[in-house]
Order: sequence, then structure tokens, then C-alpha cells
Amino acid sequence: MRWAWGRRSWGCLFGRDKSTISRHIQNVFDEGELEECSTVANFATVQVEGGREVERLVEHYNLDVIISVGYRVKSQQGVRFRQWATCVLKEYAVKGFALDDRRLKDGRSRYFRELLQRVRDIRSSERNLYQQVTDIYATAIDYDPKSSMMRTFFATVQNKLHYAVHERTAAEVIYDRVDRDKPLVGMTTFDGDYLTKADVCIAKNYLTEKELQTLNLLVARFLDYAELQALEERAMTMAEWVEELDREIVNSRRALLEGHRAISHKQAIEKAEKEFEAYQRCRFR
Repeated sequence: MRWAWGRRSWGCLFGRDKSTISRHIQNVFDEGELEECSTVANFATVQVEGGREVERLVEHYNLDVIISVGYRVKSQQGVRFRQWATCVLKEYAVKGFALDDRRLKDGRSRYFRELLQRVRDIRSSERNLYQQVTDIYATAIDYDPKSSMMRTFFATVQNKLHYAVHERTAAEVIYDRVDRDKPLVGMTTFDGDYLTKADVCIAKNYLTEKELQTLNLLVARFLDYAELQALEERAMTMAEWVEELDREIVNSRRALLEGHRAISHKQAIEKAEKEFEAYQRCRFR
């Protein structure tokens, strides 16, 4: 929650007097746009009255209220605010993100670390990872667009990354951790507002927070290395890409997956779907 100024200070922000600002605030609450109880707080403030200092409780409003008023107030400051807000919303709608580059570059933003973590998490999502590994695969000098090896190459990379984190392949972590009797069928996270059968088939959804952070960092290291090789136009075979991944894992002092494992992807998916169906039956019984 970010609390801003009281009403008296809003005149400087939006170029309107206190009564106009008060009317807009009240309309925001009356129309149900925001709830007063969650957006207003009283803070003790010392102010001068009749030549003496008096402490009084003054209403302060959070950023939600300021933004709502900014869309209502008629002034040049209000126009500039709406122009700025439209630029931000347009960028978000088109690209899926909006960044204040200057604030992030100056090194003082305490949200920079959070931004890095979120970007790493996005990069390691199964869909994005597959696309990026596909791009790596396409740069290999022995690449064959008609070959079915892409899925095998992706599975190899994905399993080596997972094994380096928790000594299980992607199939094994699903098979071992999916459980109809646990909250969220044994998962720790999933995308969207409600649980689906597709969610229980994603290995990353079963990782602990520490495991997830480790996976994100390993994925970032491998993809950064791949980008560097592409930039320098170094020709590599698929086998060499796997060798480089192994080297990254060993250098990180993590467990290295070698050979085949007992649990197949098909077995893991079949078990996950059965556990999910049983979990759903128990929930809606």
C-alpha cells in the first residue's frame, strides 16, 4: 500500500482547489470505483493553527485514489496525467509490459531485483523455454527442419536443467510430487485463476521457491551463453550444445543427469491426470 498526501496538497498535483478534489474523491467512492475503507487512512499530522502547532488526524489517500481522480479532474495537469497514463497502458496492452527505464537504470529502484526475478521466471516457463531452445536448435550446423529430433533435444535440455536443481527429471518431479490428497494436487503454483488438467502436467509447478529460483538462474545462464554464441556466430552441433549445458551445470556444482531414467513423460502425464481427476471429484463431492 502506498499512501500519498492529504487533500490540501492535491491542488499542486492537479491544479484544482480542495473542494473540487473532494467532490471527485467522493464520486469515486459513491460510484463504487474504490472502497473507502481500503484506500483511506488517518495519520497524525502537526499543523499551524492561530500561530501554534496542533496535532490532528488528517485523511491520507493511497495511489489508487490519486489515479482515479486523475482520470476525472479537468485541468492541464489532469490532461498531462491522462496522456502519460494512456502511453503506459498502450505499451502494456501491446507488449505485455511497461517499464520506467530511467528509474531502473539509475540503480536506486528497490524493485529492480523483483523485476530480474520475474523476467527469469518468464524465461524458464515451459512454453518460453521451448521456443528459446527451438531457436538454439535451429542454429546448430547439423539442424534438419524435417527431423523429429527437436522434441528430443528439448526434453534433454529440460531434464538436465531440472535434474541439476532437484535430482529428478521433469517427468520424475511430476510423478513423485503429484498427490490428490495435498493442496493444489501437490503443486506449489500455477498460472491463471483456477486449476486445470494442463497445470498438473507442468514440472515447474511442483517446485519449491528455492528450487524455482535455482532453475531460473540456471536457465538464464544457459540462454545468456547461447545468445553470446549466436552473437559471435560460432558454429555448433546439437551434441556440442548439450556438452556446453553439461559444462555449465558442472561449473555450478550441481548434479549432472547422465543416461535414461525409469519414469517416462507418458507415465508422468497419465498419473498426473488421474490424480487431478480424483482431486476434482473430492473437491466437488
